[in-house]
Amino acid sequence: MTKKNWLYIGFFSVLVVCFYFVITALVPDFGKRNLPPVSYVRPFAFTDQDGKPFTEKDVAGKVYVAEYFFTTCKGICPIMNNNMRKVYERFKNEKGFLILSHTCDPKTDSVPVLKRYADSMGVASSNWIFLTGRKDSLYNMARVSYVIDDPKDNLADTKDDFLHTQFWALVNKNGDVKKIYDGLKQGEVNELMKDIEKLLTE
Repeated sequence: MTKKNWLYIGFFSVLVVCFYFVITALVPDFGKRNLPPVSYVRPFAFTDQDGKPFTEKDVAGKVYVAEYFFTTCKGICPIMNNNMRKVYERFKNEKGFLILSHTCDPKTDSVPVLKRYADSMGVASSNWIFLTGRKDSLYNMARVSYVIDDPKDNLADTKDDFLHTQFWALVNKNGDVKKIYDGLKQGEVNELMKDIEKLLTE
């Protein structure tokens, strides 16, 4: 290869680098993926651990994480909620952030039961909300709004239906479900916390 060819290669390389820096300066989001939402939150009406009604209006304009658990679970739920506590401790002073923990077993997890559970976790009811309600409504939210379980799992007879998932949904201020995380994996929990920080600044 001649010296002239090397000069051409060097010139065009510098040109490409300069073009990239100019574009990134003019367009801050250049090169970043702006993925569409996974889903969006439909209207809902549940009851929190203080016996108060809780609807989609209570999360309007807030960033939140939604999960499903049940108080008598001896398997994945204690691990998940220990991981969720780390998220709570990190963001408990953020007024624009909430955690919503929906029961999978509303027959057992009444308001008083959820209240005792929340108290045992030592968390503030203003930041970490424990929700109960009709089983079909709870499950429909998990599968259709939060997409943390397959909608095809909905059974005609809710008595035979049971939802048990380790996945969490992150929702932005507009009610869009941005991403799903595995609440049993510390790496994904750490990633969730980074993403929460980003959404809080939007």
